[in-house]
Amino acid sequence: MVSNKELIRKADIAVGDLQSNGGYLNPEQANAFIRKLLVQPTLLAQVRRVVMNAPERKINKIQFASRIMRKAVASTALSSGDRSKPTTEQITLNTKEVIAEVRIPYDVIEDNIERGSIGAMTDVGGSPMAGGLKDTIMTLIAERAALDLEEWSLLGDTTTVGDDYLAMQNGYLARITSNVLDAGGASINRTLLKNSMKTMPSQYRRNRAALRHFVSHEQELDYRDTIAARETVYGDSQYQSTASTYAAGAPVEGVALMPGAKGILTNPLNLIFGIQRDIMFETDKIITERVYLIVVTARVCTQIEEELACVKVINLATS
Repeated sequence: MVSNKELIRKADIAVGDLQSNGGYLNPEQANAFIRKLLVQPTLLAQVRRVVMNAPERKINKIQFASRIMRKAVASTALSSGDRSKPTTEQITLNTKEVIAEVRIPYDVIEDNIERGSIGAMTDVGGSPMAGGLKDTIMTLIAERAALDLEEWSLLGDTTTVGDDYLAMQNGYLARITSNVLDAGGASINRTLLKNSMKTMPSQYRRNRAALRHFVSHEQELDYRDTIAARETVYGDSQYQSTASTYAAGAPVEGVALMPGAKGILTNPLNLIFGIQRDIMFETDKIITERVYLIVVTARVCTQIEEELACVKVINLATS
């Protein structure tokens, strides 16, 4: 049986192996961590993810905002007033630094169910193998950070008082200001979701199948219940399964950290989540407390590519 002293020595190797080049994860490690991070939440798994190599990135947009076709006249060029040119615009992604501190007591290592694979393992050729404590820690940090970043991406607001984390940058809800539907305390229903669709400018709702009604899990359950109450085959299916529900041609999806009184209608790829690839894991031991210290820092940001292609619903009934 492996002694506690040997387990701690192996844990030193495993935890220390999180570091690379002074703490920064190499590109392969960083990409693996980003995949683990973004596969967890209900919203961030669908939005457009932009992996950045610098704190700032500009995204160019180009579109024709109005009709470009004109009546043709034989052998005659269009006049200058009838010619068309696209409109161009830039949006900027600026990352903000976030940090997490994780402390793992020695006795957790000693009693770990992974005692047999706690240390850095190698195959017959001497190359590192996946698994063990290092990967477990990385996965657990990614799972918790995913929820925290989804909260930040939704609820971030620079006017927030008393929560420095949420006040760092505006999230999706704070960025949607052009198309706002006030539910006036009404419960979620087909008419309300239809009205949110009609609130979106027509040029952005041509492909309704690509849009999503993002609401809280409670609101999604309430809406599902109204559909299940219908005495039809579709109603029975909503009562008996977790199949997608639809309103005005678009799925209605529950989002873990969406406020109950709010919702968003948009194409999820219109929502941008940027993460800078310079993710740092730094480790140390606090021997007087007999704990491992792991500090994780990353730079992240949120942005919306086309704000007019979003609708924010407010004041939904929550009781």
